[in-house]
Amino acid sequence: MAVERSEPTYRLALPEPTTSFEQDAEYCVLDLGHGWTEYRFHDYDELFKIPGLYEKLFYDILQCQSPAVVAGALAEQLDAVGVDPSGLRVLDVGAGNGIVAEELRARGVGKVVGIDILPEARDAAERDRPGVYDDYHVVDLTDLDEETTETIAAGGFDALTCVAALGFGDIPPAAFRAAFDMVAVDGFVAITLRDDFLSDGDTSGFAGLISSMLASGELEELGSTVYRHRLATSRDPLLYRAVVARKRRPRG
Repeated sequence: MAVERSEPTYRLALPEPTTSFEQDAEYCVLDLGHGWTEYRFHDYDELFKIPGLYEKLFYDILQCQSPAVVAGALAEQLDAVGVDPSGLRVLDVGAGNGIVAEELRARGVGKVVGIDILPEARDAAERDRPGVYDDYHVVDLTDLDEETTETIAAGGFDALTCVAALGFGDIPPAAFRAAFDMVAVDGFVAITLRDDFLSDGDTSGFAGLISSMLASGELEELGSTVYRHRLATSRDPLLYRAVVARKRRPRG
């Protein structure tokens, strides 16, 4: 259950909308009562420390809708094949402070386990949405030992979600692959990526990875849609693609 947010005790401002920045260079300035300080949007560890700031910035001001879009798309595919969400065991990668898990729970998903590289993310989830995760692992998916891998995989996952966290180095392709390998065959995969990260000109590595998994039959796409992830600080829409797929066989 989410904790009711109190009114913020800070001042928040964005750059003038006439200026435009690359998505991973966007920033805001914040005054906590001691003067203005600049925070990059991808400085998640700092943003998560301030109660309510993440939601205020990304959801109230910039109108992010990715968690609801992805959870809804997954629920639609589950319904199409007659899978009861209450029996689903989801591994939520790049879990942050639990907004995706909250959307999954609202759609009847029975078990959600979070993974994030930041202890600040886990602390924020426990503060803002206590109990929304059955477990929460703070790990680097590119540097897992066998014991840690077995501990996480013991959750017996039949679904993977990764929302708005791929393609900027926060979760590199190798980390996504490590999480994907923990999902059972015929499990569901629901992810979002900036639409151009799935294009021929992609430099993030995800276009090649997803294309190869589809081509090999390891992954079967069930549906995808392009939608507005959120507004940029320029107030232009940032377009993402939500993809729901099924894992059809383990890595060869």
